[in-house]
Amino acid sequence: MTSVDEQDDYWMHRALALARRAAAAGEVPVGAVLVLDNEAVGEGWNRPISSCDPTAHAEMVTLRAAAARLGNYRLVNSTLYVTLEPCAMCAGAMIHARVGRVVFGATDPGAGAAGSVFNILQTERLNHRAEVTGGLLAEECGALLRDFFRARRGKSDAGADALLSAG
Repeated sequence: MTSVDEQDDYWMHRALALARRAAAAGEVPVGAVLVLDNEAVGEGWNRPISSCDPTAHAEMVTLRAAAARLGNYRLVNSTLYVTLEPCAMCAGAMIHARVGRVVFGATDPGAGAAGSVFNILQTERLNHRAEVTGGLLAEECGALLRDFFRARRGKSDAGADALLSAG
Protein backbone atom coordinates (compact mmCIF):
# COMPACT_ATOMS: atom_id res chain seq x y z
CA MET A 1 0.00 0.00 0.00
CA THR A 2 1.32 3.45 -0.86
CA SER A 3 1.64 6.18 1.75
CA VAL A 4 -0.36 9.41 1.67
CA ASP A 5 2.80 11.29 0.70
CA GLU A 6 3.39 8.98 -2.27
CA GLN A 7 -0.25 9.34 -3.31
CA ASP A 8 -0.04 13.12 -3.03
CA ASP A 9 3.13 13.13 -5.14
CA TYR A 10 1.52 10.88 -7.76
CA TRP A 11 -1.63 12.99 -8.11
CA MET A 12 0.27 16.30 -8.16
CA HIS A 13 2.43 14.97 -10.98
CA ARG A 14 -0.82 14.17 -12.81
CA ALA A 15 -1.99 17.76 -12.22
CA LEU A 16 1.34 19.02 -13.60
CA ALA A 17 0.84 16.97 -16.77
CA LEU A 18 -2.57 18.62 -17.17
CA ALA A 19 -1.02 22.05 -16.57
CA ARG A 20 1.38 21.35 -19.45
CA ARG A 21 -1.65 20.70 -21.67
CA ALA A 22 -2.94 24.16 -20.76
CA ALA A 23 0.41 25.72 -21.63
CA ALA A 24 0.48 23.90 -24.97
CA ALA A 25 -2.94 25.41 -25.73
CA GLY A 26 -1.75 28.92 -24.82
CA GLU A 27 -3.60 28.96 -21.49
CA VAL A 28 -2.05 29.79 -18.12
CA PRO A 29 -0.56 26.44 -17.08
CA VAL A 30 -2.69 25.25 -14.19
CA GLY A 31 -3.94 21.68 -13.89
CA ALA A 32 -6.17 19.93 -11.37
CA VAL A 33 -7.32 16.43 -10.44
CA LEU A 34 -10.11 15.46 -8.02
CA VAL A 35 -9.53 12.15 -6.28
CA LEU A 36 -12.01 10.04 -4.34
CA ASP A 37 -10.99 6.69 -2.83
CA ASN A 38 -7.64 6.92 -4.67
CA GLU A 39 -9.37 7.20 -8.05
CA ALA A 40 -9.42 10.27 -10.31
CA VAL A 41 -13.08 11.23 -10.71
CA GLY A 42 -12.46 14.54 -12.47
CA GLU A 43 -9.61 16.43 -14.04
CA GLY A 44 -9.03 19.60 -15.98
CA TRP A 45 -6.74 22.41 -16.96
CA ASN A 46 -7.21 26.12 -17.47
CA ARG A 47 -9.45 26.89 -20.45
CA PRO A 48 -10.87 30.41 -20.05
CA ILE A 49 -9.34 31.70 -23.29
CA SER A 50 -10.26 28.77 -25.53
CA SER A 51 -13.76 28.42 -24.07
CA CYS A 52 -14.47 32.17 -23.76
CA ASP A 53 -15.48 31.42 -20.18
CA PRO A 54 -13.94 33.37 -17.30
CA THR A 55 -14.96 30.59 -14.89
CA ALA A 56 -13.12 27.84 -16.78
CA HIS A 57 -10.26 27.62 -14.29
CA ALA A 58 -8.68 24.19 -13.90
CA GLU A 59 -10.42 23.64 -10.57
CA MET A 60 -13.87 24.60 -11.90
CA VAL A 61 -13.48 22.34 -14.94
CA THR A 62 -12.41 19.53 -12.62
CA LEU A 63 -15.27 20.03 -10.15
CA ARG A 64 -17.82 20.05 -13.00
CA ALA A 65 -16.38 16.86 -14.50
CA ALA A 66 -16.36 15.07 -11.14
CA ALA A 67 -19.90 16.14 -10.26
CA ALA A 68 -21.18 14.97 -13.65
CA ARG A 69 -19.38 11.64 -13.36
CA LEU A 70 -20.61 11.00 -9.80
CA GLY A 71 -24.09 12.39 -10.42
CA ASN A 72 -23.80 14.61 -7.35
CA TYR A 73 -22.67 18.17 -6.78
CA ARG A 74 -21.45 17.20 -3.30
CA LEU A 75 -17.92 15.85 -3.51
CA VAL A 76 -17.58 14.84 0.12
CA ASN A 77 -14.32 13.19 1.26
CA SER A 78 -12.58 14.05 -2.00
CA THR A 79 -9.14 15.60 -2.44
CA LEU A 80 -8.45 18.22 -5.08
CA TYR A 81 -4.86 18.51 -6.34
CA VAL A 82 -4.03 21.74 -8.17
CA THR A 83 -0.74 23.19 -9.32
CA LEU A 84 -1.50 26.78 -8.20
CA GLU A 85 -3.17 27.99 -5.02
CA PRO A 86 -6.89 28.40 -5.75
CA CYS A 87 -8.46 31.82 -6.27
CA ALA A 88 -11.53 33.02 -4.36
CA MET A 89 -13.96 31.77 -7.01
CA CYS A 90 -12.50 28.28 -7.06
CA ALA A 91 -12.14 28.09 -3.28
CA GLY A 92 -15.80 29.09 -2.93
CA ALA A 93 -16.86 26.35 -5.33
CA MET A 94 -14.80 23.82 -3.35
CA ILE A 95 -16.60 24.86 -0.16
CA HIS A 96 -20.02 24.48 -1.83
CA ALA A 97 -18.99 21.06 -3.18
CA ARG A 98 -17.76 20.01 0.28
CA VAL A 99 -14.29 19.01 -0.97
CA GLY A 100 -12.53 17.53 2.05
CA ARG A 101 -8.94 18.35 1.25
CA VAL A 102 -7.09 20.66 -1.12
CA VAL A 103 -3.44 20.12 -2.04
CA PHE A 104 -1.74 22.82 -4.09
CA GLY A 105 1.71 23.43 -5.50
CA ALA A 106 2.76 27.05 -5.99
CA THR A 107 1.36 29.84 -3.85
CA ASP A 108 -0.37 32.78 -5.51
CA PRO A 109 0.62 35.92 -3.59
CA GLY A 110 -1.63 38.04 -5.81
CA ALA A 111 -4.93 36.16 -5.59
CA GLY A 112 -4.50 33.01 -3.49
CA ALA A 113 -7.51 32.07 -1.38
CA ALA A 114 -5.94 29.19 0.56
CA GLY A 115 -3.86 31.35 2.86
CA SER A 116 -1.85 33.80 0.76
CA VAL A 117 -4.36 36.64 0.35
CA PHE A 118 -7.53 35.06 1.75
CA ASN A 119 -8.20 31.80 3.55
CA ILE A 120 -11.64 30.92 2.24
CA LEU A 121 -11.02 27.20 2.53
CA GLN A 122 -10.58 27.34 6.29
CA THR A 123 -12.57 30.31 7.50
CA GLU A 124 -14.93 29.62 10.37
CA ARG A 125 -17.44 32.05 8.84
CA LEU A 126 -18.57 29.42 6.31
CA ASN A 127 -20.38 26.15 6.94
CA HIS A 128 -17.60 23.91 5.58
CA ARG A 129 -13.84 23.88 5.85
CA ALA A 130 -11.32 21.92 3.85
CA GLU A 131 -8.00 20.61 5.03
CA VAL A 132 -5.26 22.44 3.10
CA THR A 133 -1.76 21.27 2.19
CA GLY A 134 0.28 23.81 0.26
CA GLY A 135 3.68 23.73 -1.37
CA LEU A 136 3.68 20.21 -2.82
CA LEU A 137 6.10 20.25 -5.77
CA ALA A 138 6.01 24.04 -5.43
CA GLU A 139 9.25 24.61 -7.31
CA GLU A 140 8.17 22.55 -10.31
CA CYS A 141 4.69 24.11 -10.35
CA GLY A 142 6.11 27.62 -9.98
CA ALA A 143 8.74 27.06 -12.66
CA LEU A 144 6.07 26.02 -15.15
CA LEU A 145 4.21 29.28 -14.51
CA ARG A 146 7.36 31.43 -14.57
CA ASP A 147 8.56 29.86 -17.82
CA PHE A 148 5.15 30.35 -19.42
CA PHE A 149 5.03 34.04 -18.52
CA ARG A 150 8.67 34.65 -19.47
CA ALA A 151 7.87 33.31 -22.93
CA ARG A 152 4.89 35.67 -23.15
CA ARG A 153 6.43 38.60 -21.25
CA GLY A 154 5.61 41.16 -23.96
CA LYS A 155 2.02 39.92 -24.24
CA SER A 156 1.18 39.12 -20.61
CA ASP A 157 -1.28 41.08 -18.51
CA ALA A 158 -0.73 42.68 -15.11
CA GLY A 159 -1.68 39.46 -13.29
CA ALA A 160 1.33 37.73 -14.76
CA ASP A 161 3.75 39.60 -12.52
CA ALA A 162 2.04 38.24 -9.40
CA LEU A 163 2.15 34.71 -10.76
CA LEU A 164 5.82 35.07 -11.68
CA SER A 165 6.62 35.24 -7.98
CA ALA A 166 4.63 32.05 -7.30
CA GLY A 167 6.60 29.07 -6.10
